[in-house]
Amino acid sequence: MSGRRHPGPRASGAPQPAAPSAAPARRTLLLAAGAAVMTGALAACATAEGRPPGEVGVLGDSAAWQKPMAAAGAAMEKVAALRMVPEVNPSLESFEQVVKSSLRTDRTPDMLKYWSGYRLRDLARTGGIEDLTRQWDRAVSKGWADASLREAFTYRRRVYGLPMNLAYWVFFYNPEVFRDHRLKAPETWDDFTAACTRLKEGGVTPLHGTADGRWPAFIWFQEILSRQDPTFYDDLMNGRERYTDPRAERALRTLASFFDKDWFTPMDMNHPDAAAAMLHGDVGMVPCGTWLGSTLAGAGGRPGKNLGAFVLPMADPKARPCVVFESSALVATVKGPDRTEALRATRDWLHPAVMQAFSHALQDGCPNPRVAAANPVIGSLAEKVRGDQLWLLNRFWEQGPPELVEATVDDLAGFLLNPSSARETLRTMQGRADEAWRVWREAERT
Repeated sequence: MSGRRHPGPRASGAPQPAAPSAAPARRTLLLAAGAAVMTGALAACATAEGRPPGEVGVLGDSAAWQKPMAAAGAAMEKVAALRMVPEVNPSLESFEQVVKSSLRTDRTPDMLKYWSGYRLRDLARTGGIEDLTRQWDRAVSKGWADASLREAFTYRRRVYGLPMNLAYWVFFYNPEVFRDHRLKAPETWDDFTAACTRLKEGGVTPLHGTADGRWPAFIWFQEILSRQDPTFYDDLMNGRERYTDPRAERALRTLASFFDKDWFTPMDMNHPDAAAAMLHGDVGMVPCGTWLGSTLAGAGGRPGKNLGAFVLPMADPKARPCVVFESSALVATVKGPDRTEALRATRDWLHPAVMQAFSHALQDGCPNPRVAAANPVIGSLAEKVRGDQLWLLNRFWEQGPPELVEATVDDLAGFLLNPSSARETLRTMQGRADEAWRVWREAERT
């Protein structure tokens, strides 16, 4: 639930980010400090000797995934006589940089929990991770994976990662609060805005918006743009359209209008606090990946009682219905000390028994359609996505050259703090995009 600051970015309790102009310097300092600390940690968990026979290490960036990985490892032992052992690098800022550095050495982790999309492609370019196309094709042939997810794990038509979770980006809400205000989950964009108006009139802050932890600054731009014009969102994220296009400006002006109506929480409210506030009736709706479900459960959320979720309706009813998804990638390294065991693990990672153990412990969606949902909320969402054949759009964080995404998140954070700066923000974003895509495409030709 896919910098990373989650299975993508992960929700955190970090303070609100500094203005974008200060962020690059701050990030450089954090990366330098984190790299110094974590180089030793990587060496410790990825020694030349590797793990004992029958075990393979999986290095991830999230302590919240440690128990789910251990559950998957126990299931893998029954399926393939091989135990997957979680290893955690909690230094989120340095994780990606240190991983890339380690791939050039003989002290690389056996396996990684990584991102999908362009971040995975960037890693595949190093030549340090395994081609898993055969494993992917085998899983699809057995019905263990949704073939439509393939592109998110592909570089030059080859698959370099296997999906771990399948989080949908949805709006969580409290059905009891909605009933108190004579509301139901919105089915149209007008229903959604009407619900915001009624909640506001009833003393409930309609929407959670935040720049806390930095990465969440993209959420509202992603959600509004994908509902107004999903094709444009897909083209923009892949460098085929421009941020200065009127359609991008329309999305930011829509977002600014929400600020004008005072629909948002303070921009420094983090996701755990927003989850608790929603369950207590103080916040109406919280947009997030379904990975937030475990946080909501820990705060007292009961699926079908005081916890529900819906896919944000399309603002343009003529547009192709869509939902944003997020999926972390299981990656095997070329120079890992337990390379043979790692490749064995990739063969059975998507096995139903392994996937059920993992997704149920994680309390998130599963890329294997044959695995029962972890809870009723996830189950109803998966049923809608598959039944309505919603277009799966990869999350903002995984779309585009990583350096561009990092900088654009800072630009969007600045906009959230000054919602009158739409055109200036978009011009800045496009200037960054022109250079980033030029560099990316030159590298693609080599």
